[in-house]
Amino acid sequence: MPDKVENNNSDRRPPFQESSRRNVVLIVDDNKQNVELLREYLESIDVDTIAAYDGIEALDVVARSKPDLILLDIMMPKMSGFEVCRKLKSDPATRDIPIIMVTALGDLSDIDRGIESGTDDFLSKPINRLELITRVKSLLRLRHLKDELERTLAYLNEVDSSRRERESSKSE
Repeated sequence: MPDKVENNNSDRRPPFQESSRRNVVLIVDDNKQNVELLREYLESIDVDTIAAYDGIEALDVVARSKPDLILLDIMMPKMSGFEVCRKLKSDPATRDIPIIMVTALGDLSDIDRGIESGTDDFLSKPINRLELITRVKSLLRLRHLKDELERTLAYLNEVDSSRRERESSKSE
């Protein structure tokens, strides 16, 4: 994609520029061994990981760190993954963060609860490394494409507004 779009306002930058920031994945699980295993599995892709060990800590970490994706255990003390997901998806500032629920639960009613709470995907324990990496990469790609689309639309609206202002000032 081009670095610059030609227009009359040379100070305006196009929305489609690559970010040099690495993706950040938040791993939320009350079991430290599970966190370490997920971190190890994610080492093969270009992400940084941060961890939270219960639902309340997860909400605090999300507020401070703005992760690009969350791997969220369901069964945790203090606040379940269902409730964490529901809170994040109901907040306009965090609702677009992809969430993959990681669960040992196999009951269809638990999957229904996850879907109702707003999860984007599920992974069942024990975690398959290839499945984890594939889903994480896919959801990160979708997130970045959505962000790029939103920036492009905002940029086009700005260009269109500038064009209209120039046209209306010419007609006066």
